[in-house]
Order: sequence, then structure tokens, then C-alpha cells
Amino acid sequence: MTKNFRLMLVALPAVLGLSAFAIIGSSCAAAFNTPNVSSKDQAILARTFALLEMEHYSPVKINDDFSHKVFDMFLERSDYNKKILLQSDVDELKKFYNQIDDESKAGTLDFFDKTVEILNKRIAEDRTYYTEILSKPFDFTVKESVQLDPEKLSYSKNAAEMREAWRKYLKYQVMVRFVDLKEEQDKKLADKKEDFKVKTDAELEADARAKVKKTEDEIFDRLAKVDRADRMSSFVNVLTGVYDPHTEFYPPNDKEDFDIRMSGQLEGIGATLQEKDGYIKVMSIMPGSPSAKQGQLKAGDLILKVAQGDNEAVDIVGMQVNDAVKLIRGKKGTQVRLTVKKPDGQTTVISIIRDIVVLEETFAQSAVIEQNGKVGYIKLPTFYADFTKGKTAAHYAAEDVKKEIEKLKNENIKGLILDLRDNGGGSLQEVVKMVGLFIKEGPVVQVNSRKTGARPYNDPDRGAIVYDGPLVVMINENSASASEILAAAIQDYKRGVIVGGNSFGKGTVQNFYDLDQMTGDGKQFDEPLGAVKVTIQKFYRIDGSSTQLKGVAPDIALPGIYSLIETGEKDLDNPLAWDQIRKEEYTTWSNVPQFNSLKSQSTKRVAANKSFILIRDKAEQLKREKDQTMESLLLTDYLAQRKKIEEENKALKALEQPVDGMKTIGVKTEMESIATDTARMARKTDWLEKLNKDVYVSEAAYIISDMK
Repeated sequence: MTKNFRLMLVALPAVLGLSAFAIIGSSCAAAFNTPNVSSKDQAILARTFALLEMEHYSPVKINDDFSHKVFDMFLERSDYNKKILLQSDVDELKKFYNQIDDESKAGTLDFFDKTVEILNKRIAEDRTYYTEILSKPFDFTVKESVQLDPEKLSYSKNAAEMREAWRKYLKYQVMVRFVDLKEEQDKKLADKKEDFKVKTDAELEADARAKVKKTEDEIFDRLAKVDRADRMSSFVNVLTGVYDPHTEFYPPNDKEDFDIRMSGQLEGIGATLQEKDGYIKVMSIMPGSPSAKQGQLKAGDLILKVAQGDNEAVDIVGMQVNDAVKLIRGKKGTQVRLTVKKPDGQTTVISIIRDIVVLEETFAQSAVIEQNGKVGYIKLPTFYADFTKGKTAAHYAAEDVKKEIEKLKNENIKGLILDLRDNGGGSLQEVVKMVGLFIKEGPVVQVNSRKTGARPYNDPDRGAIVYDGPLVVMINENSASASEILAAAIQDYKRGVIVGGNSFGKGTVQNFYDLDQMTGDGKQFDEPLGAVKVTIQKFYRIDGSSTQLKGVAPDIALPGIYSLIETGEKDLDNPLAWDQIRKEEYTTWSNVPQFNSLKSQSTKRVAANKSFILIRDKAEQLKREKDQTMESLLLTDYLAQRKKIEEENKALKALEQPVDGMKTIGVKTEMESIATDTARMARKTDWLEKLNKDVYVSEAAYIISDMK
């Protein structure tokens, strides 16, 4: 089941409210011919389909192709690792392959009910498999291997094949735990700090099996608690997922918990999470949060286990995201240890001290980069606006960036870097205003609606330019939505140079609709039905091309650690397609950067830079590791591969050193204003020190120097 806890969109000037629900009420339900809704499940289905037909940007046809996609997605999400269903089960369910569309229209759930029945039966059988297998020692001297990529696995033909699949899977898990336990024991022996009983390999192997058994017990205990309502939510999310990956159903509790941030008043780590294919996935890191400061947890990581301080870790694979959040969240000052699987397949333990978010670190910050002259630098974490309606001191991204630019101009900077890396978006109004700081006039972005067509959003400050000097905009694979709008506009106007990695590629807008407000079927229920987040619009560049799927390609690409691994919108299920609409009229910048020359000079520097060589080597290593999904179950092979990866990772320590020839300093007026505030000064100093180790910022500053 996919429950999205991250709304990476750009807010509309007028957000659709309850009035929208009233408009789609009876006519919407009637349009889908649902006069005989009798159950809550039927009402959820009927109202969801009616809503999608009326409001979705690109509604799909409910036909056999729709049926095939639902069939494949529901089986994949119900048994992602292919450790539950047999091939015979899939064959039995195939009779529904062309019928799900008809069931959806009729409001029946025969496919869903039959699938749940089979799943429950097989889950009970699997418990006997792993219990029996883990009762006996494993032999790690046998030459055999296991496939770890579920997409490369087939369903087991019979019970014997299923048991063998479980045996290899469990053997790998025990081998990994065994090596961890042995390394912990060896470290204690080397430290000689405490007396303890040294265990034999056989005893350590038994301990490893016990730990894996406990983990599987916890997973299957959770599976046993999954009720029909949970399964139904999963099924409805498959139906909506055929439309696009951002259109989703939210049961009442999930809607209340939407966009949970484990930070601020909740006191946590500052990460937004998504439950996908049985895993808890990190979708974004909140600026100024403990996770952001610690630096190791990244968007795209999968959290496998959670431990409180030095206590034993709890496996959260298969856990619902609400329950995982409860484990990860906690009081300020306490420690949480996360066992994380990186995109390359490697696992690591990340220790984070929970804290509250430091508010000023979520806003725009600036510094001066001294490298071949002075260059201004602004980090913008999000395109924020005052959504508190005056309850707190108002902050607006465009106005804050304008203030930082003015402060930097007083430092006599020779160019400006605007850093949008890891910026997931925010307010449409703010990004339109911000582009206006750098251009004279003209359109910034086009927003296209299925009902009203395309509408351009123009620079509201005609003729007023805050900064007209050399400009570099930094982006990466996590720059999305509003970040892509700004980067695309700067690129189309040829106003500056876009540097870094290809952006995420999310060019759509979503809005929430309450199913209880849709009363066309004449039914009311004692308990709320939930809500649906629907994709209602798409963004387009002023040159007419969409930012959807393709994102924004940088003018000057820099190597990234994950640059060779497929990420972004294109890696999601059923994303909307890239397309084009009409071009807007606009005038490009008069002093166009010499892109070919700048790219040539940057390429030469990067090729000779030791840090970028390390990053490129690491990217190739991660690509090899991700592609190599067969893992040896021979202990000597596993240890050799593990040692090889550890040695390769040691080389990356060089990236934690200050960049030669670059110095980062605070803006004079700001440093003077916080001189007596020791806490703020310490945070600012720490931020500047981290910035001074950023080789990407150094290269951006060199590009500014070339532009001069």
C-alpha cells in the first residue's frame, strides 16, 4: 500500500475548498451511475471514481487496460517480495484479469475479496515455513546465492519452491546478522573495556537466527492485524494509482496525519515518510531539522529498523507508516538509531538526536564565497509563505531572498549563486515573485487545467530588477515543483546558468477532496469515508514544454553520487506523460551567458578535481551494486564483498574536508546582529563550516568567475 506523507506541490493562489465539494456533489455521483450504493466500501469506490472522472487532469478509461494495471499493481503491492502467493494463486486470480473494470463500475469487490482470502491463507502457511527453517543452523560454507531484487523473481510453482525461496532469504538475513554480531564481539575484544562471555561462531549463529525469528514474528504479527479496512484502503489506492502516482485515497486517520513532520512541536528527526511496497521510504528532509544537521539520512532511503538509544532495534518492514512514525518520533534530546537501506542496496545505521526544528534555518540563508573574488550565495530550502494566517511572524520566500540579495550587494559581490538543491517546492506565488527579482518582465510559468486551459503567471513587478549580475542556480535530483519552475524560467530567459543534476520532474498540482461532502448517492454513514488527493493541473515552461517527467536538465551537469541510478518522477508508477502546449511570448536576457565556453571550462576543472573524481567513481560503484542483485550465501564471498565496499566508502572521507582555495564567511551585517546571541552564532558558524566543504558550491563559484 502506498500512503503518501509528502505533498510536493506548488500551492495555487486560490485553493479549492468546501465549495468545490458542493459543486461535484450529486451530479458527480450520478455521472458514474451509482444509485444503488449500499455499503461503505461501495460508497468509497463510487464517489472516488465520480470524483476522478470530474476533477482529474487526465482521467483514464475504465476498460480492460485499466483492469490489467489494477491486477498487476494490487498483486505487486500485496506480495512485493513474492514470498506469499504461489503461481497457482496468481493463475486462479487471472479469471478477474479483464473483469476489474466491470466490477469497478458495478461497485462489486469479487477480485478484492478473493485476493484477500488467498493472502490470509498463504500468510498462515508462511509462518510455518520460517518457524521450521529457523529452528536449525545454517551452513555458510555451501556455495549458493539468492536473488534480492523482487522484480527479477518469479512466483513459486509449489510449496516446495516457496519453502526453498524462504530458506535462501532467511539464510541471507541470518548471515548478515551473524557478521554484525561477530564484528560487535571483535570490537569489544579489541577495546578491552568490559568483561563479557566470548561466544563461539555456533552460538553467534544461533543468536542471529533468534533475532531474525523475532523480526519475522513481528512482521507476521502485524500482518495478522491487517483488517479488511486496511486492505480496502490499499486496494482503493491501487485504483487511484492507475491515474498517476500522486492521486491517492486517504482513510480518515491518514488524512488527519497528512504531511506528518517528525519535528517542531512533535519533537523528532524532521523527515517526511511514505509507505511503499512494504517499506518505509524517506521522501524529504525538513530544513533545519536534526536529520538535516546530521546529514546522513537522505530522500530515497528505506528505513528497515528503528532502535531507541542502545536498545535492540525493531524491524519496521511491513509496518504501517503511522506505527513507524510513533517509533521514530520522540522527545527532544533522546537518541533514535535507524537502520537504513540506501538506493544502492547497502545498509547503514544512522544515529540521530531528536530535537525541535530551528525555525530560522528553514528560511533563506546567505553567505559570501571568497574564491577568485567575492560571490554571493543563498540557500533556499523551500518556497515558503505565511500559511499561519498571521499567527506567527510572517515569512515569504521571495521577500526573504530579496533581503538577502540586498545584503550581499553591500558586500560588493561579483555574482550570485541561488542553491535550490533538495528544495521540494512550495508556493506558486512565491516562485513567480522570485523569478521577477531577476528579469524585467514577462511570463514565468504556465498552469494548465483540463477545464480552463493554460494560464500564464507573469512577473508581478514589471520593470523592477533586484539583481542583474551573473547568476547560477543549483539544482539536483530532489529539486522539484517550484524549484523546477524557477530553474526553467531562468533557463528559458537565458538569464543565468543552471548547474548540477537533472531535477525531479514533478510538474503536477494536487488538491484534496472530502468524500463525505459528495452526497449524490443519497447515503450518509456514521463514520467518515476519507479523502482523495487528486491531480488537477500541470505546469508548463514558458517555451511550452512540460516540467513533468523530464524535469529541468542543467546547462552544466556535475557528477552526483546517485546520478547513474534511476530516480525522480519517471521512477514512479504511472506518471503523467511529458507533452507540450503553446509557447508564450517573452524576450530573452540581453547579456546571454556564453554557455559553450562555460561548460567547456567547467568540464576541464571537474575532470581534474579529486573530489569530483571520487564522486564519479562512487556513482559507478553504486550503479554496479544496484545492478548486481544476486548475493552469495557463501560467507567468505560475502565478507570479501563487504570489505571491498567498506574500503571504497573510506575514500569518500576526503569529501568531508574543506575545499582548497574556497572560504565561506557570513554576511557582515548579519554576523554583527547575532554577535551576542551565542546559540545563533554557533548555528551560523556550523552552517558556514559545512558550506566550506561543499565542492559543488566551489564549482558554482568558479562558473561565476568564468561568467565575469
